[in-house]
Amino acid sequence: MARKGYHHGNLKEALIKATIALIEDKGPTGFTMAEAAKAANVSAAAPYRHFSGRDEIIEEIARQGFEIFADLMEYAHRKSQPSALAAFEATGRAYLAFARKYPGHYIAMFESGVKITANPDLTAVANRAMNVLTQAAEDLCKHLPSDKRPPATMISQHIWAMSHGVVELFARGEPGARSPFSPEDLLESGMGVYLRGLGVIEK
Repeated sequence: MARKGYHHGNLKEALIKATIALIEDKGPTGFTMAEAAKAANVSAAAPYRHFSGRDEIIEEIARQGFEIFADLMEYAHRKSQPSALAAFEATGRAYLAFARKYPGHYIAMFESGVKITANPDLTAVANRAMNVLTQAAEDLCKHLPSDKRPPATMISQHIWAMSHGVVELFARGEPGARSPFSPEDLLESGMGVYLRGLGVIEK
């Protein structure tokens, strides 16, 4: 008897969807391929038609996540033009919004141990997201004299790290539930202190 849960040609996406739910519920290492197959309502052998194992499914989920993430970053940056500061701040908020809306993808991207540089497609799409933030930093620093202009890549990496820290500590359950400040307020104030310290914006 044919199994239900996916239509012909939709097996790959059914497995990905089921695995995302398992990642959100059990973490990236808390389930087996057999459990992913069961969650997708397919045979234990079915996942191997598309993936060599759990790590490869997680890698594909990470790639899809970076595609979504880069699209959100680009949209946030574009819609906040022509204000360079507003565009820069919007990319930070987009980071928080993505982590909230796509927790399974976020975990696959940043908490699964997936080796981004080992996969050219994954590397390219991850770089696309970082490049949006770097471009926003370049735009923000254009008014500074060249000898006083901090490297845009350094700024983008610092803000990426700050955004990631806010997500991990305050935007994904505990201990965030105990924070008297919203993740958005924490990130915005942190960005302001950082940019003022560099002289990028006025004190």
